Amino acid sequence: MKILVTGSRGTLGTPLCAELARRGHEVWGCDLQHHQGERYLRADVSSFRQLERTLEHIGPDVVYHLAAEFGRLNGEEFYDTLWSTNVIGTKNILELQKLNRFKLVFASSSEIYGECPESILSEDLSEKLPLRQLNEYAISKYVSEQQILNAAERYGTESVICRFFNSYGPGEHYHPYRSVVCLFCHHALNGLPWTVYEGYNRVFMYITDFIPTLATVCERYRAGEIYNIGGAEYRSVRELSDLILELTDARQDLVTSMPEDHHNVVSKRPDISKAKRDLDHDPRVTLEEGVPETLEWMAQYCHPHLRM
Repeated sequence: MKILVTGSRGTLGTPLCAELARRGHEVWGCDLQHHQGERYLRADVSSFRQLERTLEHIGPDVVYHLAAEFGRLNGEEFYDTLWSTNVIGTKNILELQKLNRFKLVFASSSEIYGECPESILSEDLSEKLPLRQLNEYAISKYVSEQQILNAAERYGTESVICRFFNSYGPGEHYHPYRSVVCLFCHHALNGLPWTVYEGYNRVFMYITDFIPTLATVCERYRAGEIYNIGGAEYRSVRELSDLILELTDARQDLVTSMPEDHHNVVSKRPDISKAKRDLDHDPRVTLEEGVPETLEWMAQYCHPHLRM
C-alpha cells in the first residue's frame, strides 16, 4: 500500500515508518521538521492548504494520523497550539478524506477514559458511560474521536481509532512534556529531583511490543473499530521510580512523594483482548527488561557525557 504517516519524525512516527517500509509498503511522511528525505514533505496539519498539497502529491491508500501536540502539561500551558493541531488538524484530515477516500488510522489516547469508575477499560466504555476527561490533551483527543465517528456516519469514510497506553523506550528524546518513563530516566541520569504520586498505577508498553501491532492495523483493516493498544504489565508509578533509582544508583532523596496529581487519573488498565484477537498484539517486555535499554539509549544519544 501507499501510506502517509503524519508526525513521521516523532517518537512513534519514526519507528512506524521503518516497520511499514520493512513490510514492503511505500511509506511517505510529513511533519513540521525540515528533513531531507526521498518520501518526506514538510506540512503543518493545522494548515488545510499545506495538508491538501501533501495529499495531492502522494495520493495515499492509508493515512496514519499521528501528528499531535502531546502531553497533559503541554496542553494546559500551550492550549491554543494543542487545539489547533489536534482538533483542527484532525478536521482537516477528515475533510480531505471525504474527497480522497483514503483509509484513516487515528492515534488516540488512553486519556479519553478520564477517571473512569471501571477497573478495566474496554473500548465500548466511551459509548456506555459519560466519561469526563481531566485535561485539555484528553479533551482534544476525545473531540477528535467524535469528529471521526461523525464523518464516518455522514460521509461513509473509513477509519480505525487506536487508543495508546503509555508506550516508552529508545527514541524518545527528553523534554518536560514527555512520558513518565522518559522524565524519570532523564532526571535520574542528571541527578535532578522528581516527584512520585503515591497510589497511581499504569500499564507500560515497550516500543518493540507496540510498533508491530500499530503497523498491522492497516494490513488487517476493520473500518469502524476502536482498539486499546497497551501493555500487559500493570505496575505502580512508585515501582517504576524505584527501578530507575536502582539501575542508575541515583540518590533516594531526589524523589519526593506526593498524594495527588491534579489533572491526571489514578489508574489506567486497558482491556487489550480485541488488539490481541485482531492484530496479534502480544506485549511481553517487562519494565525490568525495557527500562535498562531505555536508560542506555538516553545515556548515549541524549546525554553523551554519561555512560551507563
